Amino acid sequence: MSAPPSGKSTPIESRDDLVYALEKGNKPEDQWRIGTEHEKFPFSLHDFSPIAYEEPHPDQGGVRDLLQALALEFGWTPLLEGENVIALTKDGANISLEPGGQFELSGAPLVNLHQTCSEVHTHLHEVETVARPLNVGMLGLGSQPLWTRDETPWMPKGRYRIMGAYMEKKGKLGLDMMKGSTTIQVNLDFSSEADMVKKLRVSLALQPVATAIFANSPFTEGKLNGYQSYRGAIWQDTDPDRSGSLDFAFEDGMGFERYVDYALDVPMYFIYRDGGYLDATGLSFRDFMDRKLPLRPGEMPMKTDWDDHLTTLFPDVRLKSFLEMRGADGGPWRNICALPAFWVGLLYNGEALDAAWDLVKQWTKEDRRMLALNAPKDGLHGEVAGRSVLDVAREVAKLAHAGLKKRAMAGKVSADETEYLEPVLGWLEAGRSPADRLIEKFKGEWQGDIRKVFEEEAY
Repeated sequence: MSAPPSGKSTPIESRDDLVYALEKGNKPEDQWRIGTEHEKFPFSLHDFSPIAYEEPHPDQGGVRDLLQALALEFGWTPLLEGENVIALTKDGANISLEPGGQFELSGAPLVNLHQTCSEVHTHLHEVETVARPLNVGMLGLGSQPLWTRDETPWMPKGRYRIMGAYMEKKGKLGLDMMKGSTTIQVNLDFSSEADMVKKLRVSLALQPVATAIFANSPFTEGKLNGYQSYRGAIWQDTDPDRSGSLDFAFEDGMGFERYVDYALDVPMYFIYRDGGYLDATGLSFRDFMDRKLPLRPGEMPMKTDWDDHLTTLFPDVRLKSFLEMRGADGGPWRNICALPAFWVGLLYNGEALDAAWDLVKQWTKEDRRMLALNAPKDGLHGEVAGRSVLDVAREVAKLAHAGLKKRAMAGKVSADETEYLEPVLGWLEAGRSPADRLIEKFKGEWQGDIRKVFEEEAY
């Protein structure tokens, strides 16, 4: 969740403090948790247009109205930036706004996937309950299928003003990433530095495979765009300084210190002081550590500054005091439950993790690069290291299924968590991604009418 920092913070006195901030994520296996995040596009039920933070039309609710209604009806606590409600919090979970109004749930850290899917169901029910009377719908797709970036209103968050101006200097599609993309993401734990490195390497190598499996963004401005995951393509032209894979993670000596050194040299966006965001673009956090930030000369950075900075790094897998899987498109309810099932099955069972590493460890840097480059367009129909991506995806999904089976996390009516991976197994058996299904509908029964995606795919 991107919200202004609150409470007291402590000064950062040395690089060791930054290493420790990552290292403290080490947890015994019985304390590993699952944190699922998912975004969706709010839209007007009248004409499928985007909604603004404040809507001037009496029969059309805005984003502010949605947040206030959730707080009033379901007990969420509002978080303010200035006078604007920009986030909500309750029971370890948060609802926040992305730049173009995308609604994001950052779920609580939960023990199993049964709890995760229950959380998703409850959230979508609450959102629908308050959205329908406001004539608002919610769409789960990886990228905006109809509106242009100029038609999409900005949300009133100070960090987005700074980020938006900077994005235009670094790539052609950074504003599309901010205003016109959504994702499903899962955050997972590690037990030690060695465990973190192994999970990071496996998940970095396989992140483009996840992009292919969950590809769900084949439309742009009402037409087919030629991609399986246009969201994935957007990220390739956003900001090379802070996005993409992390080749250094596969080198000898990888660990918490190496990631800190990478993060220190990524250009900053901002710092938060006295209730507002200050533009710090063009300098690195290393400069800040050396007290060379011109806008705050001689000032020592605070722990909250480092936490903020880590949220502005966008690699395919992001390290904080946990690992964030960032490769999947936004999608419907089944996808939201399936994405964490895929990664939990792979990374939270030792045998599945070992087998996944055996699968990818011989891939060269060029293999990984070409897979990542081609996955958004080719999806499951691509190749990696002489194999079809579909074959690799099928093998990896079977490993994930076996990992979930061995976890043996029972639910109220289920012996384990494998049920949440069943949609993925079905797609892969048929050799079709969610994008393939949408393309087929668009060409067939929808007869090229993009409005159908809002009618049939909304929550």
